Amino acid sequence: MNGKLDNTALWNEAAKAGMLLGLVSVGCLGLRELAGMSGSAFLVQAAAVILWTVEFFGCILVMKSQQLNLRDKYEEIKMEDCFRLGRRAALLSGLVLASAQALIILYMPQESMDAVVGQISQAMNMSSSQMEQMEGVVNKLPLYTFVFQWIYCFLYGTVLSAIVSRYIFLQKLFGQ
Repeated sequence: MNGKLDNTALWNEAAKAGMLLGLVSVGCLGLRELAGMSGSAFLVQAAAVILWTVEFFGCILVMKSQQLNLRDKYEEIKMEDCFRLGRRAALLSGLVLASAQALIILYMPQESMDAVVGQISQAMNMSSSQMEQMEGVVNKLPLYTFVFQWIYCFLYGTVLSAIVSRYIFLQKLFGQ
């Protein structure tokens, strides 16, 4: 045991946990992108489902292990400390994943982006004014992706942290 947990130590632990969570998510994102390059619709769909499952449960297991490590590493850990670790880790891991997704969209080949926009416009029978509005959205897509992915990761991680921290705290109470 390392003694009492202060704010600096909590941020350090959260940075480690956030980086680990971010790497799990970015790894799954990278594998999905590689599967997307194969051209096989079945492979893309199968990889998306499998990698989403791996990412979902992997993040749960990483969050649980990081909170268990915090509980075992410091004295007098409370449920709030585990929750704060998870919330901060969610904020930092969301930053990692949102940055990776924004970079993928930012450096996506223009032909690929044009093909996607063309498919959407055909499917929705868009007029020329709607196409102009869509172009304005497409130009800011990396920014929108970054902001909304970061918010999503933070909210998901906060809920996950609330659930896992209660579980960790109950385990400690009953000596498991």
